[in-house]
Amino acid sequence: MQSLIAFWTYCLAAAMFAALTLWELRRGLGEDQQRLLLAAFALTACWAWLTAVAPTSILAGYSESARNLVWIGVLYRLAEVDSDERQRGVKPVYVAVAGVLGLQLIVDALPIFLDAATFQASHALAITAIILRLTAAAGALVLVHNVYGQAAPSDRAGIRFAMLALAGIWAYDLNLYTVAYFDLGAARSLFDWRGLVMALAAPMFVIGSGRRDAWRIRLSRAATFQSLSLLGLAGYFVVMAVLASALRESGFDWTRGLLITLLVCMTLAALILLPSRRARAWLKVKVSKHLFEHRYDYRTEWLRFAETLGASGPTARPIGERIIKAFADILDAPGGILLIADDHGAIEPAANWNWSGSANPGAAIPSEQSIAFWLAMGAEGRIIDFDAHQGGWADPREKLIGLPRQLVEEEQAWTGVPLIHDDRLIGLVLLSSPDYRRPLDWEDFDLLRTAGRQAASSLAEQLSQQALANAQRFEDFNRRFAFILHDVKNLVSQLSLLARNAERHADNPEFRVDMVATLKGSVDKMNDLLARLAPTADQRPAKPEPTALRPVVASAVAGKRGDHDVRLIGDGNQWVRADPLLLEQAIGHLVQNAIDASTPLQPVTVRMEGSADEATITITDQGTGMDADFIRNRLFQPFASTKEGGFGVGAFEARSLVSAMGGRLSVESRPGKGSQFIITLPVAAATDQLHRKSA
Repeated sequence: MQSLIAFWTYCLAAAMFAALTLWELRRGLGEDQQRLLLAAFALTACWAWLTAVAPTSILAGYSESARNLVWIGVLYRLAEVDSDERQRGVKPVYVAVAGVLGLQLIVDALPIFLDAATFQASHALAITAIILRLTAAAGALVLVHNVYGQAAPSDRAGIRFAMLALAGIWAYDLNLYTVAYFDLGAARSLFDWRGLVMALAAPMFVIGSGRRDAWRIRLSRAATFQSLSLLGLAGYFVVMAVLASALRESGFDWTRGLLITLLVCMTLAALILLPSRRARAWLKVKVSKHLFEHRYDYRTEWLRFAETLGASGPTARPIGERIIKAFADILDAPGGILLIADDHGAIEPAANWNWSGSANPGAAIPSEQSIAFWLAMGAEGRIIDFDAHQGGWADPREKLIGLPRQLVEEEQAWTGVPLIHDDRLIGLVLLSSPDYRRPLDWEDFDLLRTAGRQAASSLAEQLSQQALANAQRFEDFNRRFAFILHDVKNLVSQLSLLARNAERHADNPEFRVDMVATLKGSVDKMNDLLARLAPTADQRPAKPEPTALRPVVASAVAGKRGDHDVRLIGDGNQWVRADPLLLEQAIGHLVQNAIDASTPLQPVTVRMEGSADEATITITDQGTGMDADFIRNRLFQPFASTKEGGFGVGAFEARSLVSAMGGRLSVESRPGKGSQFIITLPVAAATDQLHRKSA
């Protein structure tokens, strides 16, 4: 019954693949890929027919190996990008699988040349044949996974069913030969139904072949390593299984000697590679050179480069060190140094990371030569290969940059990466040579040049932020100086009035007492102004506290009454939450502005009013007034003034001081009708007032 099932299932598979062959032949013979697919269909049909007729014959075994070999060729053509560009790292996988199939052909042919009666290892021969077929199926599955897994997402739809069919065929073979390795009798039922699996797989090629022209697949480096590692493990177990079976049948125990030899080889390899960084670097270079089409996995390199540059947080290195490390990671360099040019053209270090060379390689370069070199590097943007310059084989165009002798003679320098931003050189990274000092090639130059542009943008942004921070410091200093200058102007006016009155009232004892008090107060204010002008000083922070309103307002008005009529009216017996010093300063600014806007005959009024929650101080003048546009756009802007010789900071500083105390400043004005400035402050709570009075 089983033989009948096997016959008809394999006949069905032969008929299905014969139909596929005719269907493909009707489409015409096109490119190599189509002819290879046609051969695969035809050989599969021949194999199925031979297996149905004579399942144990040598022809059936040979046709199976030929079928697998042609299908491996189809996969290889699918993975080919164009006629001269292939993934080098995948080639050994195809070669290894094809080698297993070739060895399988040799093993299948051995019974023809050897007499079975005299061949003592017949069982070992059968086991070896099974292991080889098992290995071929495993390797083919790895390649199917590799091709489909690394195909472009847009291409996977076209090859999905074909890859599923091949995966099903070889997965069934893998299961069949695995069972046969352990129990040949148990595998017979699987062998009988194998033809049905082939017949079911045939229609999938019809579905998948419709988009065969779109099969253009590029394999990644990760896939290459994955394939090599999987195939290497499979090959190791196959070799060990074959040797174990052969040696067991031969009657000689070679296992101990083989294991000792293998252990010695692995130990020697470990002793050479593990301690020696130069040996590991050499091995990495050779593997990248001979197994891969490109030296770098550009996606991985770029992600790592961007991550290193964008590192942040309290533990992050400064931007200069991050730039050096990012380039060092690309070339496996142990360290480097970042050079920049100052305003006078001198080249000096800006940062270093694990740099063991001269602290400043550009210190001895003459100024004129360093300027010319810096400009030439910015114009050319070429990567500096110091080995080429030292050996005399540098490109003539590189010599045009005028590389200084001091840099060429720097032993630690291996390569120089210019950082160019907006067609201007803003930095030069010198990288130390690794343990294995390999020659640089076009891939290194292209990647470093592109990464240099990215790093230059980051460095330029950092330099711009630093320049902006410096400008903000100067702006803050200038702002504080302008405020202080405004206060000094008021003090000068007060002292000038005191000097004029001294000429007339110097003999008056009361005047002298008042003059001493005024001078003492002016000195204290000047000392406070000088302290605020210090580079490390900032505006004095507001300290709102329960404050009696009338004494503060009276003190601010008293210094302004000498040359002008300033009237203080209203109920000031309230307590407000304010900083007495800052409140007096703000009122003084507004009163002075009101005086400056009025004629000598127009009085200025300071009115104090209040409610249960708020107290107001209204400064009113009858001067020139202001229009709505000036109030809205210029009044509270620094250095905007309608007065000749004014600094334009009084109103701006007054509002800043009032806001810092938790109050607000509003204004009402009309041209020719005068102005009103209203300071509103919160009233202090009764408990706070009692506590302040008792203190």
